[in-house]
Amino acid sequence: MARAARATTIRQIETEIPARISLDDADRKIIELLQSDGRRAYGSIAEEIGLSEAAVRRRVQRLRDAGALQIVAVTDPLQMGFHREAMLGVRVQGDVRTVANEIASIDEAIYVVMCAGSFDILVELVLEDDEHLVHVLNDQIRSVAGVTEVETFVYLKLAKQTYSWGTR
Repeated sequence: MARAARATTIRQIETEIPARISLDDADRKIIELLQSDGRRAYGSIAEEIGLSEAAVRRRVQRLRDAGALQIVAVTDPLQMGFHREAMLGVRVQGDVRTVANEIASIDEAIYVVMCAGSFDILVELVLEDDEHLVHVLNDQIRSVAGVTEVETFVYLKLAKQTYSWGTR
């Protein structure tokens, strides 16, 4: 299956902590409104929060430019032909950042995070079927230098997935 361009940016894990963008109440409200409806008109947002449409447009662009906000279409993997999802717990020997960066370059890996606990890295995969899962596990994940162990958690049913957690 051909891969479409990704809306998500792969961020290399580095030693430096990225600068945090400063958000005011208007920025937070804009983000919350766009999380509930990413197609909402800037004019509508402006009316609700008491800014001009141009000010809302500038704020959204600043948030996008800073990498704090993306506006994307969220799809249901099942409806898109991806019938297997899994979470992997990966144990690593050596530099975890290097391994995480290499795994992040795999198209099927939609979420890669370094963590503390029994695993060094958690990886979420979205795949067409079980054959595809076997291929990615054996030919891509386990072949990454430094990967010592992989535990696979196959998703059976999705109970909750949200992107509207706001700006707490």
